[in-house]
Amino acid sequence: MTEKPHYLTAEGLHKLEKQLEFLTSVKRAEVAERLKQALEDGGELTENSEYEDAKNEQAFVEAEIARISQILRNARLIEESNHSTDCVRLGSRVRIIDQESKEEEVYILVGSAEADPREHKISDESPLGKALLGAKVGDKVRIKAPDGDLVFIIKNIA
Repeated sequence: MTEKPHYLTAEGLHKLEKQLEFLTSVKRAEVAERLKQALEDGGELTENSEYEDAKNEQAFVEAEIARISQILRNARLIEESNHSTDCVRLGSRVRIIDQESKEEEVYILVGSAEADPREHKISDESPLGKALLGAKVGDKVRIKAPDGDLVFIIKNIA
């Protein structure tokens, strides 16, 4: 079974590599030290809340290491050097206007592993991302929302 590719910008790839390095070289050691300290402090393991907290953190850290490792194994770099602006693609910076409210937003279309709405990076798998893919300047894209359809006009693609 082939795993699905994870599309990343060069910045996103670097960020994940740094995060993985931190988790494996720093965080793992910190958690191991917490576990060791909790065991040395004694008490019944079933009643040792510090030990339980450290075990939970260890499970989280190991799961995050596995998740990031899987993303990096299947990473496909989004080529930005010869990026065309004729239509929206992965890596495009898109300026859109909400047809109703006239509010303007700028988004960067990225793979799901790199999506971060606070940084205006939206996934190509999100409703808006799917609607934007392949669209051109001047096109109207429509997405279904719980309160009704939203219509956006593409003003610029960079």
